[in-house]
Amino acid sequence: MKNMEYVFERIKIHWDNWMEMSKIPKDMKWVVAISGGKDSTVVAALAVKIFGKDRVIGVTLPCDGQKDFDDSLAVINHLGIKHINIDIGDAYYSVLQGIENNALDLTYDAKTNLPARLRMATTFAVAQSVGGMVLNTSNLTETIVGYCSLFGDDCGSYAPIKGLTVTEVIALGDWLGVPYHLTHKVPIDGLQPLTDEEKLGMKYSDIDKLIRTVHPNDFDQDFIVKVCEIYRKNKFKSKIVNVPGEEFEDDSNFFSRLGPSDYKPTV
Repeated sequence: MKNMEYVFERIKIHWDNWMEMSKIPKDMKWVVAISGGKDSTVVAALAVKIFGKDRVIGVTLPCDGQKDFDDSLAVINHLGIKHINIDIGDAYYSVLQGIENNALDLTYDAKTNLPARLRMATTFAVAQSVGGMVLNTSNLTETIVGYCSLFGDDCGSYAPIKGLTVTEVIALGDWLGVPYHLTHKVPIDGLQPLTDEEKLGMKYSDIDKLIRTVHPNDFDQDFIVKVCEIYRKNKFKSKIVNVPGEEFEDDSNFFSRLGPSDYKPTV
């Protein structure tokens, strides 16, 4: 999908149709947790372009500080949307202390995923307090490889970019006029020191090419098998949490064509 105007129109049409079908008020406010990364930035920019800045609220949720907080503020200021800031640090440390008080060994994964789940719970609380709905900020590539916290950043009432790869999200951000440094910054979740790609052991751009390929035999077969293994291992997340949104499901999505059996490379 190279034509971003076409992509935008499809998202807008699906969003409008979903609102009508779900009987969502036309003056609904949309609440976005702004991390300073490309996904939340593009989602907020989409909502502003479709509904206007007065209908979009950006929530920043640092956890006892945030290294790229200035980027979050840059998004808010660029879009001119209302800003709500809630530091979840006290809540985070309170939960950690509660677990430790019960003589439980806190695992690395539990400690890493907790902020994402607290942020989502807080964002929903804000949305309910302003009479709004939470926008999900997950993209297709991250869903394919399961790079999200279940019941954390994979939640929301509507998911505008769920059918777009990382590459396409960046291109859409450029088309929307989002500042370059916000959409092209190195992706890192801020929950641990590694970048997304370092943790995955592969580049998003390579995964994106595989997602959109119709000729899998043109790829390194070991790479395909590795991505397919990750995909099948994490697919349960999208089965549990399936937020509505334009999916762009067609023959250009390699993973939508996969059957239940493991991918078998051509010998």
